[in-house]
Amino acid sequence: MQQRPVLRLKAGEERRLRAGHLWIFSNEVDTGQTPLRGFAPGEQVTVEDARGKSLGCAYVNPSSVICARLVSRDAQVGLDRSTLVHRLQIALAMRERLFPEPCYRLVHGEADGLPGLVVDRFGDVCVVQPNTAGMEQVLDPIGEALERVVAPQHILVRADSPVREREGLEQRVTWLGEPGPASLTVQEAGLTFEVPAEAGQKTGWYYDQRANRRRLAAYAADARVLDAFAYSGAFAIAAAAAGAREAVAVESSPEACDRIAANAERNGVDDRVTVIEGEVNDYLAAARQEGERYDVAVVDPPAFIKRRRDRRSGERGYRKVNEAALRLLGRDGVLLSCSCSAHLPEERLSGILLAAARHLDRSLRTLERGGPAPDHPTHPAIPETAYLKALFVRSVIASSLP
Repeated sequence: MQQRPVLRLKAGEERRLRAGHLWIFSNEVDTGQTPLRGFAPGEQVTVEDARGKSLGCAYVNPSSVICARLVSRDAQVGLDRSTLVHRLQIALAMRERLFPEPCYRLVHGEADGLPGLVVDRFGDVCVVQPNTAGMEQVLDPIGEALERVVAPQHILVRADSPVREREGLEQRVTWLGEPGPASLTVQEAGLTFEVPAEAGQKTGWYYDQRANRRRLAAYAADARVLDAFAYSGAFAIAAAAAGAREAVAVESSPEACDRIAANAERNGVDDRVTVIEGEVNDYLAAARQEGERYDVAVVDPPAFIKRRRDRRSGERGYRKVNEAALRLLGRDGVLLSCSCSAHLPEERLSGILLAAARHLDRSLRTLERGGPAPDHPTHPAIPETAYLKALFVRSVIASSLP
């Protein structure tokens, strides 16, 4: 057994770990016996309860509020190349059962037993996000394990997530080994998209929304569809491919707008996809003034609530944009409202939509509840992993339904 430093918890603070959680907070550590400042960022430790009983192996970052993350409940199993290969094989087995093309999230952090690590696969390119000091320390073994399990031609490290700042880590984008292509190819539900490799949002693509894009097809036939915060136009293009008579994609980035147009042409729906460059709230206000009407609206903004303290202002943001979208729906319309804010529960999002609808004297009915696709599994002991909420709601004038 490899000898590691010990991280000792206070009495009773092991309860969450025993219940299935993987995080250890700094106020749970017995710093009298094991001072956090005595550990190097990313160092692997044996976690013990107050009586000295082993709880497993974790890695530590004394600079973070989440000061340690459990990687194994067996103290003899650390985060090394062998463990990485095994966890990747387990993750890959499920993805290959679910998806015919090699385009998916291969590793989704805690839910795949690799806290702080994200790996998205784009055919023969893997994009790696090491979001914690512990994963930063084993970046080379991660690359070796990927080569062993999926043998990608290229591995891109997108070490530019904002969460790295909380870990005291620098931001960078680099290739492991030979540089890869400038763009990544995504195949999804019979459609093909290209997104930038080094400059795209997150890892380049939002695989988590794939199931919701597929469900949108049921509502899109012969409809006029609004795709707000469109990024690469995935919802708009999926709607057009499903028979929408027009899909309007609104995006503030000029580069993203060019990309939407190119992806629409790539999939043969450019005659029914309209791209509008501009801020979403500005467009929604102008569209109302001009009397625009839609049958279906998709509102998928960036996270308005990144931390708990942002909750009040973030909720106002969700209320404003969803109410503006509801104003553009006809007498009987469908709104797909999404939130990727982990600190906004689904029931609260539902309440925001209800309040917005009542303010407009409209009746609302929930049709479907969506979440992340199965390549983004959630950990039942860690509510934060269930971050994505998607509500399909029907909005009708109040005289139709009470």
